[in-house]
Amino acid sequence: MSSKFGNILNITDALFSKWDNSDADKRIAIYYKDEIWTYRKLIDEINKLGNGLKELGIEKENRILMIAYDTPYFITTFYGAMKIGAVPVPINTYLKPEEYIFYLEDTDAKVLVIEPDILNKLSPYLKDRANKLKYIIILPNSNEGKIDLPHHKAHLLTYSGLVSGQSKYLEPEKTSPNDMAFWLYTSGTTGHPKAAVHLHKDILVVLDTYVKHVLKINEKDRLFSASKLFFAYGLGNGSYFAFGNGASTILMPDKPEPRKIFETIHKYKPTIFFAVPTLYNALLQVEEWKNYDLSSLRLCVSAGEPLPPIIYTKWKERYGVEILDGIGSTEALHIYISNYPGDSKPGVTGKVVPGYEVKIVDENGNEVPPKVVGDLYVKGDSVAMFYWHDYESTRKNMNGNWFRTGDKFYRDEEGYYYYVGRSDDMIKASGLWISPIEVEAALLTHPAVLEAAVVGILDEVGLTKVIGFVVVKPGYDASTELAEEIRNYLRQKLDHYKVPKEIRFVKEIPKTATGKIQRYKFRLGEIKV
Repeated sequence: MSSKFGNILNITDALFSKWDNSDADKRIAIYYKDEIWTYRKLIDEINKLGNGLKELGIEKENRILMIAYDTPYFITTFYGAMKIGAVPVPINTYLKPEEYIFYLEDTDAKVLVIEPDILNKLSPYLKDRANKLKYIIILPNSNEGKIDLPHHKAHLLTYSGLVSGQSKYLEPEKTSPNDMAFWLYTSGTTGHPKAAVHLHKDILVVLDTYVKHVLKINEKDRLFSASKLFFAYGLGNGSYFAFGNGASTILMPDKPEPRKIFETIHKYKPTIFFAVPTLYNALLQVEEWKNYDLSSLRLCVSAGEPLPPIIYTKWKERYGVEILDGIGSTEALHIYISNYPGDSKPGVTGKVVPGYEVKIVDENGNEVPPKVVGDLYVKGDSVAMFYWHDYESTRKNMNGNWFRTGDKFYRDEEGYYYYVGRSDDMIKASGLWISPIEVEAALLTHPAVLEAAVVGILDEVGLTKVIGFVVVKPGYDASTELAEEIRNYLRQKLDHYKVPKEIRFVKEIPKTATGKIQRYKFRLGEIKV
């Protein structure tokens, strides 16, 4: 690997050094609210942040946990950390406060970079936990209000205080292509999320494959991703896709509400828009869509879950722009099978991106012929090195050069690939993974629930929705009122996207002889409600 990338490679230096010239004051890197960040301002701020971290004693491979919205300060923290050889770990900003403790302790993070409103919620849970944590850095936020001191021995700093007075010049750490650069967490079928460990070379691989051959981004492009930066999908869309090509990114810290998305596109005129199928469907439901100008878009991209054909067709009819569906993963960092401009088809995942190899195998590991469904494996240089603290999952899914995706696919004779479903029972809705085991466990705590099974079922437009099937205890009436009561109950216990869209009552939950729930029978409609 070192022969291709050289013996020394620091990804931040590789991305930004070519734009660190006399044109940097003119070249726009970030549009954010009413702010415009030039490449000069961004590079200087990355360097100041890196110098601030070095002053705190942060060293190579020290982890920096990031709970940050999509703002320029996410960008400066992420790339500033990697420039000094530290390892940024961005995580979901929508979690419950107590859930963040796992990430702090799993990473052994020395630094927590966090939004003030999230810190206020997290603070009571920090006492006597995450003992490796030395510094908490509060990000700028106009709505921060009063900051409560955390119940922790870590030193509390502000981002502005950390960078104030720091030099705009910073020599990059002499990292190798195969040194740890950043981690991204992905969910497994059971237990806690797993951290996929990515290396300094991995971003360059994605730029040289998917970005080069499919998107063909140039310096005039403006990119806007509704999917957030803490996702692997959003991290590429909203940051290094642009920075690797001298283009611009548009950052929106708000939740991706349809009208807010339309307003952002109307105002900033992006040329490429990235989202998940659920959001495209929501945008198509906005009645006053004609009030917004989307004529700047040359491409739209979808990933996170399969794009239903009806959404592809309606979007193209309305806006005259293709939605390029594709599939990637946190482990592979981005998309490795994709539709192409001028060669996109509804209901098709696409063709293999140059630079990657895929194979479809049967249960014995033998490759299957066209039109036969099997398990999808992918090989490429952007695939994560391993899962942190998870030897078993690493051995199971990372087989030599091949990564087991957990997806069922088939291909046709022309080389187009078709998604069939997950190899396990994990549910992906609105671009987020949901464990049925977690939701079932919450259901079983309700006093009326005897047994439960949770399944992802396609709705009328082909999007996955979470359905809870419940057997009630004797003495309870399986009514519409009880179903809504159970959903309200779950809203207090689960993240909003994990709460089933419907509760359906059944007489029994089908199981194997060993007691495992047969969820596929619900998906096939074999169980009467």
